[in-house]
Amino acid sequence: MSTTRISHHLRAPRAAVYRALLDASAVENWRVPPGMTSRVHTFEPREGGAFRVSLTYEAPDRAGKTSAHTDTYHGRFLQLVPDEKIVESLEFETADPSLQGEMTITTTLVDADGGGTDLHAIHEGLPPGVAPADNATGWRESLARLAALVETSAAAT
Repeated sequence: MSTTRISHHLRAPRAAVYRALLDASAVENWRVPPGMTSRVHTFEPREGGAFRVSLTYEAPDRAGKTSAHTDTYHGRFLQLVPDEKIVESLEFETADPSLQGEMTITTTLVDADGGGTDLHAIHEGLPPGVAPADNATGWRESLARLAALVETSAAAT
């Protein structure tokens, strides 16, 4: 099991970033890498609350972890500290033993020097079938989408 650490600066206040991390429609838009679409099936943003999300490849030649072209994962929120921290556990729905196992993502938000928010994410317990470099790339792409979402909203206010 390996770990990925990612940091990203967002030009938006912590409260706006935190809201986007816990809003199902926002998650459906940002927590998906390019070349995939997202569908949020269940999303209960409270400690102990469950979530279930499917990511589907747009290209027909890409194989999914759960079905032909789809990666589905489910989990629960372990800790929510408003505007500061989210800890969640999740696992892929898959028959492939190399992709099975519970992972933990800890996301911390801090005020950035000069304004905005620095987001730090630690993704622990990656199954052996998930390359840390690929996981990091997917997170960077998704966090760029999050930035676009919250920075557009922040600029409008």
